[in-house]
Amino acid sequence: MTDRERVPGRPRSKDADAAVLAAALDLLIEAGVGAVGFEQVARRAGVTRATVYRRFPDRTRLLVAAVEAAFGDPPAEPEIRDVEHVLSGWAHVLSDPRTRRLLRRLYGAMDDVPELARAYRVRFGEPRDRARAAVFERARARGELPEDTEPQVLLDVLTGAVWQHLATRPDTATAAEAERYLRAVLHQAGYRPGGPYPPAPEGR
Repeated sequence: MTDRERVPGRPRSKDADAAVLAAALDLLIEAGVGAVGFEQVARRAGVTRATVYRRFPDRTRLLVAAVEAAFGDPPAEPEIRDVEHVLSGWAHVLSDPRTRRLLRRLYGAMDDVPELARAYRVRFGEPRDRARAAVFERARARGELPEDTEPQVLLDVLTGAVWQHLATRPDTATAAEAERYLRAVLHQAGYRPGGPYPPAPEGR
């Protein structure tokens, strides 16, 4: 949220800011968008409703700010070294029960509160997707992926596998289990760590 969007008034308390955002995020994760009301947030944060209203004139802005705060201040261009780094990063996400629940809540809010899903996508998802696609391009050039691999299509396949894991696997899944699952998907796509991938036959 920009300074222009903030409601004018007396100087804001950083502690109150943090408490309000944390309360909104907790309610979103625990019970979904419908549970994030100003009264509920104020009660959970230990502040007055007026304190919440001064910061956020509507629930959508409150939810967007809470999601942005949850993912911190990521770099514009995340450093993802290689395919193994992609695997370990996603496995870490899939082994965190709180993050899993938050991602499912965001997915479920796509129709009702599209701004919420967009905040996650712009703040966190899109920069990482660009970096992952670039990793797949480099892996293809090194021969770790078939030469006809389309990096963006492979990214879509792997992203779909992540959502499938979120929907069908228990939240107790470990990072090692999640990594084995994602590695199996990449293996089906032709990933061979260390390469080089055998060259295509003549005349292909």
